[in-house]
Amino acid sequence: MEKERVVTKVHLPYMFPPVFRKVGIYCRVSTNLQEQLHSMATQVSFFVKMTSSRYEWNLVDTYLDFHTGSTQAGRLEFLRMLDDCRNKKIDLILTKNVSRFGRNTEEALIALRELKDLGVEVIFQDDNLDTGRMDSELMLSIISAYAEQENTSRRDNQMWSMKKRLEDGSSEIYKRTCYGYISGEKGELRIDPGKAMVVQNIFKWYLDGYSVIGIIKELEQSFTLSPSGKDKWSKHTIEKILRNEKYIGTVTAMKTITVQHKRKKNEGEENKYVIEDNHPPIITREIFDAVQEEISRRSNIEVDENGQRTRKKNKYSSKNMLI
Repeated sequence: MEKERVVTKVHLPYMFPPVFRKVGIYCRVSTNLQEQLHSMATQVSFFVKMTSSRYEWNLVDTYLDFHTGSTQAGRLEFLRMLDDCRNKKIDLILTKNVSRFGRNTEEALIALRELKDLGVEVIFQDDNLDTGRMDSELMLSIISAYAEQENTSRRDNQMWSMKKRLEDGSSEIYKRTCYGYISGEKGELRIDPGKAMVVQNIFKWYLDGYSVIGIIKELEQSFTLSPSGKDKWSKHTIEKILRNEKYIGTVTAMKTITVQHKRKKNEGEENKYVIEDNHPPIITREIFDAVQEEISRRSNIEVDENGQRTRKKNKYSSKNMLI
């Protein structure tokens, strides 16, 4: 008689399928130069492959910024990513390192704290850092501070290099054109005869008593196009021409500086660099100096002996000038 087979039943606990993670990829480069575009493509390709290798990860979107990481302002894709996280569209972010995420320590920490409160995990691939596994923000603070210091060091190196070129006269700043000049074959400044005559007329009219508005009317009545090629001239353009010492052959660099990401007038915080006889002048120094004195005379602001700035009672008016 054939022996009856024994079947042993094995009971295993039911394994629920893993919860799929909604993944977002964040990549950033500072500029859209060719080498940086290649870096962006490399970053995206790496993370797409990384995501596809994990069956529990579902790639939802990629966020690509071509902007400095010093502040969030201007990083539209970064801000869009934060909004998507708030709307529960993303619960895992993949990025290259803390520097790509943001070089401003304070802003980076604020964003990461919010993401952590939202239950969104951030993985920094190069730094081997996963915010989902962090017991403390200490490590993140250190890395963010390092990233900010790295950015500061890079800016300092760029500033040093720029100043060296300013000092030895090799900077391209000295070759920048303005209305009335064109670039020669070797990049040198050359006079544009037609536009130079317009500049000379602007200075002459001002010394003849024309107001800025009166000068604009003269230019528009003679169908002279503005530096931007428009029919209308702005007051700012005329005022800028009247104050531009480049028309006497002089170039001054570092007139303005950046402080806390904002441009401001250099009031002695940094050295200025001046080259006289840098290029052919369009007007004489005597005319330029006379115009600066006239600008000061027409100003409705005066400074008393105590350094207080007050408005003059008899404000200059174009109604009393030729128009």
